Amino acid sequence: MLSELAAPQNVLHPHSHAAADIANLFWWMMGGAFIGLALVSGLLIWAWVRRNRRGFTAADAEDPHPGEKAGWFVVVGGGVVLALATVTTVFIVSAKVMGVTEAPAATSTAVTIDVIGHQWWWEVRYPGTTAVTANEIHIPVRTRVNLVVSTDDVIHSFWVPELNRKIDTINGQTNRVLLYANRVGVYRGTCAEYCGLQHAHMAMLVLAQPLAAYRAWLRGQARPAAAPAGTLQRTGERVFLAGACSSCHTIRGTSAHGFTGPDLTHVASRQTLAAVTIPNRRADLGDWIVDSQHVKPGNEMPDIQLSGRQLQAVVAYLEHLR
Repeated sequence: MLSELAAPQNVLHPHSHAAADIANLFWWMMGGAFIGLALVSGLLIWAWVRRNRRGFTAADAEDPHPGEKAGWFVVVGGGVVLALATVTTVFIVSAKVMGVTEAPAATSTAVTIDVIGHQWWWEVRYPGTTAVTANEIHIPVRTRVNLVVSTDDVIHSFWVPELNRKIDTINGQTNRVLLYANRVGVYRGTCAEYCGLQHAHMAMLVLAQPLAAYRAWLRGQARPAAAPAGTLQRTGERVFLAGACSSCHTIRGTSAHGFTGPDLTHVASRQTLAAVTIPNRRADLGDWIVDSQHVKPGNEMPDIQLSGRQLQAVVAYLEHLR
């Protein structure tokens, strides 16, 4: 879990066809840039050498402009033809990659997932089911997923470098991108468009699972919250529903139907809290409840005033929601 909080985001370590094409484009562009650098540097050196050639000799009397023809070929061949060939090659490769990474046709994907950007977390919904989660996107491995992104407030940008290009969430419209993973694993993504104070702490995890495990997870997420077991958990549920928590969060199967914060129906099944800012452990969960502004200053969750016994009960209740 801690390793996933600090997991690297490496666009040159692709795990999908689209991400591999983007990485290849980077190397093509770097190659073109190095060719351009070598060309300009070579012409400058050549010009400097010519300028400092030996002085005027008898042979120069017959040809007052020695090497002029050769210089013309160098300038036109190196400065025009080779430069145009390099730029044209990079343009063609770029156009090919843009075609491969464009939004997928709805008929070409097996799964559709809706992701809504908020300041500063990601809401994840699975159309056709009641499953709702936050900051963690589960997908079946080696499956084409149609990811539909939108925003509830400002412009954000969804980006999982190892799986595909970034895509903006723009007010009043939806955008789509193909999400595909060629192997089982956890891939870290982030918001790539500055969106306010906690922009740097607006990450997400994409968990690529075998198809059977994905379907089992989705069935579990679609169920309402499990009833509390034991006195401490029942006390925690009462405190949660009677206080400010229920006005901002939803727990399906209870009277909590808030929409400001993430759905907490299965919060204990998540690996992190606060959009991959802290691990989902008992101590961290308690700190987040009573002192969230210290963990993530500026977020919309106020510090909740609870006694020690109340906090213990609420934490026990939330840890039960798997």
